[in-house]
Amino acid sequence: METVKPLIIALDGRSGAGKTSLAHALTQLFGAANTSLLHLEDLYQGWQSLERTSHRLHGLLQQLSSGETASWFGWDWVQHTESTQSFSVQPRPIVLVEGVGSLHSVVRNFVDFGIWLDADDAERKSRALTRDGDTFAPHWQTWAQQEQNYLAAENPRLAANLILDAESTDSTLTQFQQLARFLPTALSRFVPPEVLAAPARQSALLPVPEDIASLFELVSAQCSHAALLESTSHQQTDPLGRNRYTLMALAQQPHCPILLTNESQVSMRAGNAHLRLGAEFFAALGNIWPDPVNHPPVNDAAPAPQWVGYLGYELKREVGAADIRAVLPDDSVRPDAMFFEPDTLLIIDHQEQTLNVQAPPELLEATVQRARSALLITRQSRSLAVPEFRSADTASGYRSKVLEAKAEIREGNTYEVCLTTELEAVVEEFSPFEAYCRLRSSSPAPFAHYLRLGQVEVASISPERFISISATGKLRAEPIKGTRPRGHDEASDIALRHDLATHPKDRAENIMIVDLLRNDLSHYAMPGSLSVPRLCAVESYATVHQMVSTIDAQLQDPRFAAAALRETFPPGSMTGAPKLSTMTILDRLEAGRARGLYSGAVGYLGTQGSADLAVVIRTLVCDRLADSRWRLSLGLGGAITADSDPQEEWDEVLTKSVGVLSALGTCFPTSAD
Repeated sequence: METVKPLIIALDGRSGAGKTSLAHALTQLFGAANTSLLHLEDLYQGWQSLERTSHRLHGLLQQLSSGETASWFGWDWVQHTESTQSFSVQPRPIVLVEGVGSLHSVVRNFVDFGIWLDADDAERKSRALTRDGDTFAPHWQTWAQQEQNYLAAENPRLAANLILDAESTDSTLTQFQQLARFLPTALSRFVPPEVLAAPARQSALLPVPEDIASLFELVSAQCSHAALLESTSHQQTDPLGRNRYTLMALAQQPHCPILLTNESQVSMRAGNAHLRLGAEFFAALGNIWPDPVNHPPVNDAAPAPQWVGYLGYELKREVGAADIRAVLPDDSVRPDAMFFEPDTLLIIDHQEQTLNVQAPPELLEATVQRARSALLITRQSRSLAVPEFRSADTASGYRSKVLEAKAEIREGNTYEVCLTTELEAVVEEFSPFEAYCRLRSSSPAPFAHYLRLGQVEVASISPERFISISATGKLRAEPIKGTRPRGHDEASDIALRHDLATHPKDRAENIMIVDLLRNDLSHYAMPGSLSVPRLCAVESYATVHQMVSTIDAQLQDPRFAAAALRETFPPGSMTGAPKLSTMTILDRLEAGRARGLYSGAVGYLGTQGSADLAVVIRTLVCDRLADSRWRLSLGLGGAITADSDPQEEWDEVLTKSVGVLSALGTCFPTSAD
């Protein structure tokens, strides 16, 4: 009979952190028949034995991994010698090893999953001495110093897959259960199905209020994580069906799961507990999305978001580009990607004129009441600080970079370079949502969005779809390349639109990006499914005309959704072509400045592997700094081709800034002229 290797789980943390209690709780959760428990306190040999115990544990785990029973003699803590009491552990499907030192580097090769328990020093000492006071008290300092040496030398917390907060109002078992859906399959298969089930929602159907901004403000007032993804141009002609739905996603309950990547570590967080998912975001995403257990495939339907958030441009490192961090003025680092799992959704169908409220049963009535109150309210504009921006580039400096980009094109290193710059301001007081309300009124767009993600808020009037994936796997990209300002009168407006539609340079840059995206989509598309139903169409918005194309394909399998996102990221319309070599050129031309959210994507990832993500352009990114001030940033740029005129490219930057800056009551900094 073939021996099956047990799944070895280590529970580590300093004395008094609650490891033993969690081990017993996990034994009940997994089932006693599936679980064996090895207490390191049965393995220690005296008050100076922490380091050498790891070597004893190595031998025992070696036996268990081979399917053998591990046996040893205990320690007489009174006589300070080996006792005659024997211990043994059976190699059941799960072996829990709990105790200080269970994540020592000597034994990590045998550990399949590590859990670290964080605990306050005073609290854990009190718990430990209450439990083992007579024996432990005289030796506390000796043992504590060994633990300190162990932490300094081995850094076991960093080696853990899951970190739990022993001081939280939620028990460590509850925290484990909150993140259980995202555990590796080898472990989650032992968790009861009811624990793995996605949170339930109930729904109610309401009329659509006239003032959508008021509705969102009312229902999201107490939420640290909330999003409004809307078509503010839903009253305009919409042949592609982009304007039908507006989505509000809220985390009303505490400790909503948050998926983020920072410092080359992907984590799932719920409160102070977090689960490490690996080093690469798209690979980690592919392990948890789509979720076929809780959300089986269905036919195309209304949006059903599972995750809402952003993919920052710096994820380009995962496709081979340079690794640059978006460091803020207070030296904090904004996550390169962040998504939250909403517990409440409000979905407006503009075609049917319905508002579908979906919330946990205990929150539905209150959410519905707040939504009903919005029927009677029209939001009033409020005061907003007028920011004074400074530009990362002067006009002459940007024109010089255009010439450098053209030189790279002549050398054959690239065909098209999407050069960008940044406007930045720091203000004492600011309301990102008020800024968004002004933007949505002055510049309607099919992919407008507002995000509130803790200390990061985003206000956008993006006209560009990055990629959508339907519930049946239809892929669609709609890159924008080519811009003209709106005219001062009807005649000049028509002339500018015609000039954009017929200009060889604009058509060339658009077609190059179409070719790039056809290649990107082809990696996980069904052979023969690629098509370009629109090529170089012109769409008109409040402040600009834009040239837009549409590329469609059929995804081979829903399981490839995350991989398809990786292949298309970053948006080709924000890099140029070929993508990788051009991003290297951009890093140099942009002086290693991290773009952050700008040039990335914002939107939702749906429950059946569906998705809809907009390109982050025409977007004000607002970071709350440690001193409570706001850092505001606005990315701007355009595509450089062989026949680009440097002054015209700078003029395009100014044109693209108008929609956001005018809504904020400010203008392009004169110092950049």
